Amino acid sequence: MAKKPTIRDSILTGGVFPEDTHEGRPGETPHERADRELIELLNEMRVVLPGVQVLFAFLFAAPFATGWKHVTDLQARVFMASIICAALASAFLIAPTTFHRLTFRMGFKERLIRTGNVCLLAGTLMLAISMTLALFVVTSVVVDDAWALVVSIASGIVLIGLWYVVPLSQRELDEDRREREVHAHRSRT
Repeated sequence: MAKKPTIRDSILTGGVFPEDTHEGRPGETPHERADRELIELLNEMRVVLPGVQVLFAFLFAAPFATGWKHVTDLQARVFMASIICAALASAFLIAPTTFHRLTFRMGFKERLIRTGNVCLLAGTLMLAISMTLALFVVTSVVVDDAWALVVSIASGIVLIGLWYVVPLSQRELDEDRREREVHAHRSRT
C-alpha cells in the first residue's frame, strides 16, 4: 500500500498525489480543472499582494521619517529582518506571473499551478513574519521592548494559527474522514 502523503509533500507538490487531491467537479475535464485551479490561485494572489505592497511601502518609508535616528540597535535589526521578509513575500507572490509569461502556451499550466501554490504559501509565510516583526518595531518604539515581544508573539500565533494551523487541521480531518469512507466502502465490497 502506498504511503499516505504528508502535508509537506502536498505543499511542495501542490497536491499532485492521487491520494492527496480531490476529484474535479462533476463533468469537469482535466483541462477545465487546471483552468479553474489557475484562476483560483491567481485570485488568491490578487487578494494578498496589495497587502504586501502596502507593508513594503511603509517599511521603505519608515527610515526616512523624522525620529528614525532614535531607534535602538535591536529595533533597527528587527526592522531590517521585517523589510527583507516583505521583499521575499513580494518576490514569491510575483514569481508565478513571471513564470506564466515565460512559459506561456508551452503546456506548463499544471507546473505553474504547483509552483504557484508553493510560492503563495512561501509568500504568505514571509508576510506573516514581516508583519510580526514590524509590529515588534512599532510596539517597541511606542511602548517598550517587553510589550513588543508580547505583541509580536501574540500576533505571530494568531497569523500562523489562522493562515496555517486551522486550514491544515481541517484538511487533516477531511483526509481522515475520506480515508475512513474508503475503508468502509472496501469492507462492504
